Amino acid sequence: MVNRYIALSLFLIVYNGFLLGQRQDSLRILFYNVENLFDTKDDPLTQDEDFLPGKLMNWTHWKYREKLKNITRVITAVGQMQSPAIVGLCEVENDSVLYDLTRRSPLKAQQYHYIITHSPDERGMDVALLYQRDHVRLLQTAEYPIRFGNKPTRRSRNILHATFLTLSHDTLDVFVSHFPSRRGGQHQTEPARIDAASLLRSKADSLFSVRQHAHIIIMGDFNDHPDDKSLARILKAGIPALHPSDKQLYNLFLPRIKERNFGSYKFQGRWEILDQFIISGDFLSGESTMKIRNKEATVFRMPFLLQDDEKDGGKKPFRTNSGPRYVGGFSDHLPVYMDVIINY
Repeated sequence: MVNRYIALSLFLIVYNGFLLGQRQDSLRILFYNVENLFDTKDDPLTQDEDFLPGKLMNWTHWKYREKLKNITRVITAVGQMQSPAIVGLCEVENDSVLYDLTRRSPLKAQQYHYIITHSPDERGMDVALLYQRDHVRLLQTAEYPIRFGNKPTRRSRNILHATFLTLSHDTLDVFVSHFPSRRGGQHQTEPARIDAASLLRSKADSLFSVRQHAHIIIMGDFNDHPDDKSLARILKAGIPALHPSDKQLYNLFLPRIKERNFGSYKFQGRWEILDQFIISGDFLSGESTMKIRNKEATVFRMPFLLQDDEKDGGKKPFRTNSGPRYVGGFSDHLPVYMDVIINY
């Protein structure tokens, strides 16, 4: 009888250990260019005058509150039954709007904490991260200003870098970027995006040199396509490989660049993939504790985020303003997301 009791106890110890070893956490990670999330207060240090009451966009307190509600609706919809654990945002004016979003809007129930850059951008635009502390623990943050070789005085959005600890006790490095725009012409502005990509590549290489297993996620609005020079040749973000290298970067949207009517942004009747996820090779390894579900990322393309494109046909993103006219939509970009499966 004693022997049977001992055998049963040993079995339960082994079985419970097996179950513990099979525990999983799923992190849904979202990136969203929210398009002009301004408050209604004048910042004398930036060019935010258009988004003030009575000015060009006639940006009122009511419109601002509706914008916060719409962003909440998108984040909640992407999360479905579980809110995204990490949310990258760009075109955010300041930490005041993030406080209103996470504490004074319906998103308050999701208990997000936030990080934001303090960039020298002329309009005061920044990038930010929301995160939930029951999934990840923030270890440290940094932001990196972009140095432009051909225009040293140019001002743009800093790159945000957050380092987290996951439930598997792995380090997760997340970068959020909003590369310089194409305003002025794609060819003429390309050197600025190359400078941004060079900075990101140097930061990734630094992590590869110090992390035994580097888990790097780079997300953002890159204002370039996955096969453009800044991303494919400078950042060296390749197509996800069957046998990936732990020390390389891979663009989850690169395999889809030839698909018609696929993208997160529409320009002159053509859908483009400007919002992307780039990951380190360890996420694609069969032995990694953290993996990307199906090795893919997705554009969140729900009907409520779209409207008829009367000029070019089909659909286009339902944005907040059409020129100075308020139409009450969401953004000129669609959100993108992916799932990280963590075994611990």
